[in-house]
Amino acid sequence: MARRGQRQAGARTAPRNQRRHRDDGDVISVLARAVREVEAAAERGRVTPAVRTRFQVVALLVREEHARIRAEENTSQARRAEQLKRLDGIATILARTAVRDSGLLALLAEDAVVSDAARSMKREMLRAVGIEPAPEQIAPAEPAAAPAASERRVVPQSVVSRQLANPFLAPDFSSARPSTARSHRLAGWELLGPLFNSFERAGGGAPSCMALPAPSSLRAPDAVQLMPHQAQLVAAARGGHRTFLLADEPGLGKTAQALLAAEAANAYPLLVVVPSVVKTNWAREAGLWTPHRAATVIHGDGNTIDGFADIVIVNYEVLDRHVGWFGEFGFRGMVIDEAHFIKNKSSQRSKHVLELSQRIRSRVSRPLLMALTGTPLINDIEDFRAIWQFLGWIDETKPLAELMDALDATGLTPADPGFYAAARSCVIDLGIVRRRKVDVAADIPARRTADLPVELDDKIGRSIRAAERDLARRLVARYETAMASRRSGPVDGIDHDLVRRVARSELKEAASTKTGENVFSMMRRIGQAKAGLAADYAAQLARSAGKVVFFAKHVDVMDVAEETFARQEIRYSSIRGDQTPTSRQRNIDAFVNDPDVAIAVCSLTAAGVGLNLQVASNIVLAELSWTDAEQTQAIDRSHRIGQTEPVTAWRIIAAQTIDGRIAELIDSKAGLAARALDGSDDEVFTSADVQQEALVALLTDALSARP
Repeated sequence: MARRGQRQAGARTAPRNQRRHRDDGDVISVLARAVREVEAAAERGRVTPAVRTRFQVVALLVREEHARIRAEENTSQARRAEQLKRLDGIATILARTAVRDSGLLALLAEDAVVSDAARSMKREMLRAVGIEPAPEQIAPAEPAAAPAASERRVVPQSVVSRQLANPFLAPDFSSARPSTARSHRLAGWELLGPLFNSFERAGGGAPSCMALPAPSSLRAPDAVQLMPHQAQLVAAARGGHRTFLLADEPGLGKTAQALLAAEAANAYPLLVVVPSVVKTNWAREAGLWTPHRAATVIHGDGNTIDGFADIVIVNYEVLDRHVGWFGEFGFRGMVIDEAHFIKNKSSQRSKHVLELSQRIRSRVSRPLLMALTGTPLINDIEDFRAIWQFLGWIDETKPLAELMDALDATGLTPADPGFYAAARSCVIDLGIVRRRKVDVAADIPARRTADLPVELDDKIGRSIRAAERDLARRLVARYETAMASRRSGPVDGIDHDLVRRVARSELKEAASTKTGENVFSMMRRIGQAKAGLAADYAAQLARSAGKVVFFAKHVDVMDVAEETFARQEIRYSSIRGDQTPTSRQRNIDAFVNDPDVAIAVCSLTAAGVGLNLQVASNIVLAELSWTDAEQTQAIDRSHRIGQTEPVTAWRIIAAQTIDGRIAELIDSKAGLAARALDGSDDEVFTSADVQQEALVALLTDALSARP
């Protein structure tokens, strides 16, 4: 403890007159060179004792310089900001380097022992820039603080690394807007009930969307194209609007709007809380729309996350484990997807979301807060109580300042006839954005397919990936056997003709045998593993967008889906190949005519033709077909004459499996087939071509990965 006190006193009590001639730029330049040397040594794997000493000295000096520059009264604001930014860059390099070596990480702890060699090197570095170091003083040891009550929560190691490496980079909450008490004309009125009632009383034609500015000139990444209705919301964020209840119908790109609004508002780090089924898709979308922003996904205890990422994505189910460090991380924005998940304010997920929102709002001036949901605003308006509280529009009992100011400005009270319409407009102007497909039909294609990647359960996912590796090894063994027996000379690189022959042989054998792992059994296993996730997503769509058609290839996948819907008390119709014509028609009629039947569970082969299901504009493809034609036929059950809205087919893809490669092959072959039908010389591809190309890709990847 005495040694710890000695080090801390030396950092705090250096006399000001011994530092008045220092040049901040020279000090930081020396530190920058030193940290680069340490980083290079760590990358080479040569972290010697001398490197460790230099690492600790840089960390100590950066901490001292950061504190000194912040306290300096005679420095201009611009100069201070520029110097702090340079120090932050050095600190980030320290942190990333520490992650490589646990020995370096330990040196960043506040109670780490400072060796004599480190003290000597520190004095030498200061003298090198003309600074005479102050003599170190011994401060009396401070009594140890009583340990805080432990909580059953986790802090990922990467986050610990960030905190230890950047102790002086704790989030700056000084810009938080102070709360000022002021009197309001309506302070004595009960207002929450009338506010909710104002939505229930809205007549036909009442606006349900705030006024949005004209689309701004936003350059989207080359791989994607921003639609006008999306650009309008981004323009609002760029113009300074910071709270949004984004209630666009599914298929209108709410994820992209949220990511680009965060970019426009510079709301980083950004916390994104989502259902488990769309967690992987959020990371994928972040890579598409904001590729320059690092995104990290929390799985379980978060052992694999990047603590330095700009976008942190977590699912509701594990939020409770991480809410502790989330509150101290310094998030400047928060997005909740499928926001109706928090409608039950007594649930733990709702309590955690509201706690985090309140902490962000209390510490950051005008943070970006976005609640995403496709649920129509006129249904169960009480469900929006928690969402409005998340956005900071209300608290448990009353409207908060911004909404109260707007209500005061109307000059009305709940006793006045015009209050309800005016109150509804006040809430909508705070940031409710609701567009339907039919409203922006000109923005979006009449029919489109959207891929939704999902992470399989750890055990199931590992099993499927192991089966893929076994199949790849078998293909490689066939290839090597054929290479060894050939009479021609050696081939430079991979013999792609032989790869295709091996794939054809494997495909022929797989079609004739019922045992062993092959591409057909693997795809069936993947379909079974995706069934529950696909059904969950279909249920979400049904709640937010109305009727949904759910397609699957195998009966067991349909069974899982129907069990999921029954458990969630969602009524469905089942359309299968083993039904009598009468039973089949009864189920079709129920889906088409009964407003309470939300989902049609259809066999991809039995219901892919001859049906008119245009009452639904959302389709879930739980399993991949082997041809684009089969997929298109299924989509065309809804995309046909009589359909008044653009149709979106949500294709569920198992991430990190052969599923994704097959989806790419189907799409590429579809393009060639379309050109062939238009009169080109290209061959129209069959399912066998896609199956063979999948095996070719698997074998080629395995051969390329060999040393």
